[in-house]
Amino acid sequence: MSTLTVLVLLFGYHTSTSSSASSASVLASPADPTVPGATGTGTDDSAASATATRVTGPSADTRWGPVQVQITVDDGTITDVEVVDYPTENGKDQQINARALPVLVSETLDAQSADIDMVSGATVTSEGYLESLQGALDEAGL
Repeated sequence: MSTLTVLVLLFGYHTSTSSSASSASVLASPADPTVPGATGTGTDDSAASATATRVTGPSADTRWGPVQVQITVDDGTITDVEVVDYPTENGKDQQINARALPVLVSETLDAQSADIDMVSGATVTSEGYLESLQGALDEAGL
């Protein structure tokens, strides 16, 4: 009877495959245009401030693939972060990054620096993100 109970519980367990992404879209991947938010934050470039500057950090090679971050800086403030390259080779990569990248971007915008926490379960992506982000911040003079 206990085996039957365990099996019912096991098969009745629903896992979530959707992420709870923030309202801002932060992912961009030319290799996978079906990723929600693949166009950045939706900011129309023509409406952006004339003083805004986009800076792309170096591509950080990680065990699972490259990670590259692009920031938009306006008057010394990070106004947008777009992850232009990240691992998407398999479903696990896609699942991890769909959850981790919005968190990393949100923390970057809140902290206005690379002094942010890594995302648990996405250590490799987090390290690559931080490396590329720091390079972009250095290039932007922040």
